[in-house]
Amino acid sequence: MTIEIRPANGSAFAREIIGAQLWRDLDAAEFEAIQAAWADAGVLVFRRQALSEAELVAFSARFGKPEVIHRTDWLSAEHPEIAFLSNLRDNDGNTIGRTGTDDLEWHTDQSYVQNPATGAVLYGVEIPNDGGGSTWWANMRMAYAALPAAIKSAIEGRRAIFDYTRRLAGYDKGSQKVTEEMRRKTPPITHAIVNTHPVTGAKALYLDPETTVGIEGMPQDEATDLLETLRTLATRPEFVYKHKWHVGDAVMWDNGVMLHRRDRYASTQRRFHKRTTIFLPADRHIVPRGRPYAA
Repeated sequence: MTIEIRPANGSAFAREIIGAQLWRDLDAAEFEAIQAAWADAGVLVFRRQALSEAELVAFSARFGKPEVIHRTDWLSAEHPEIAFLSNLRDNDGNTIGRTGTDDLEWHTDQSYVQNPATGAVLYGVEIPNDGGGSTWWANMRMAYAALPAAIKSAIEGRRAIFDYTRRLAGYDKGSQKVTEEMRRKTPPITHAIVNTHPVTGAKALYLDPETTVGIEGMPQDEATDLLETLRTLATRPEFVYKHKWHVGDAVMWDNGVMLHRRDRYASTQRRFHKRTTIFLPADRHIVPRGRPYAA
């Protein structure tokens, strides 16, 4: 095995994998080391990669089943497992992938579905040269461990209510109109606030400040205060890793134990990422299982 694993930019949890060439088949020892590091760290960084779309999908598939993206305006023409995140336009002036240059607030992907694809790999193709567009991750396992005993007791066994229409309403500074069809297609669901990792045995929070609207069986004002307390505690600096992107970076993370957000960047700057999402095995990762919510 030729790879080395070390803290990413001094992070308390994120790890940089040195010497891994993701465009080739990793040998068994390398893959097992990366898989174990991901279960422990939640965020892995690979620098100086040169990946075709087929190679990005193949690497992702080593960890679980890549999700097929159904938003045709976001995805690769040849590989429907890859979504484009970009502010670029094609020769006809059409947007390429999901657009947006403003801040994205703390969230976790797919928290609003019952069976989310919690793994993600993001590959940087074009990066703003003014330093904008950095991505931040917050470790929900470390956050849970640091909670006061009274808060741990208050959330143990509780389920939070996740409503996608709240997130939609916040897109583009509230310009997104939430329709009845959207409400019908993505009704509110619940997820357990505290989950236990099947490999490490450590407990972690599962929340999404952009999507969580309450706690099942708890008065709304009490739930709102508790969720805000959790958000504030969970995103303290000591639980956070900031990633400043370079061309060729690939970062993989586990949405079951992480929140993330993105800094704004100038609309005049070019930014283009390719992303896969992965259905991860429940014997190696926290995989939230949602339930329909009946108010």
